[in-house]
Amino acid sequence: MDPKEKLFNLLYERSFLYREEGFKLASGKVSPYYLDCKKTTLAAEALPLIGKLLWQEVKRFSPEAVGGLTLGADPLVAAVCFEAGLAGQKIEGFIVRKEAKGHGTRRFLEGNVAPGMHAVILEDVVTTGGSSLKAVSRAREAGLEVRAVVALVDREEGGREAIAAEGLELVSLFRIRDFLARLKSSS
Repeated sequence: MDPKEKLFNLLYERSFLYREEGFKLASGKVSPYYLDCKKTTLAAEALPLIGKLLWQEVKRFSPEAVGGLTLGADPLVAAVCFEAGLAGQKIEGFIVRKEAKGHGTRRFLEGNVAPGMHAVILEDVVTTGGSSLKAVSRAREAGLEVRAVVALVDREEGGREAIAAEGLELVSLFRIRDFLARLKSSS
């Protein structure tokens, strides 16, 4: 089976949830579907696929670093760095904290990154783009030159447009329409 198809199947089976009464999203909206990606991104069978597929997209932007907002991006960052390392590419991973560290360095970013480095932000699910843009903002404040946002899934609810308004491209492996089409075909 093709790696992208295999990852989609894992995401659909492990992470895609649907119920009529809906789920409250981080944006405050209520939606009948939800993607709990950590149920997939923390699985041993999914991590190599995630690393391979995201790295294929990320490397087009020639980054020196990849990172994203904790907690959703943490396994993605590790998977991409691992895959890049297997390919002999030097790349640094970083994690963006939701709040600055309360002691020590008091930083928002954790990782071995420096001002001027080219970076790509990783995201599990993009809805409105708010989390991605928070990570972009923190990375830019740290002096990184963000080139793009690469996500597993685009929920197609304005995130692509919000990210584009910041001068960045959103690349996603999948779109919510892929999951809804599978749901419809299995009904």
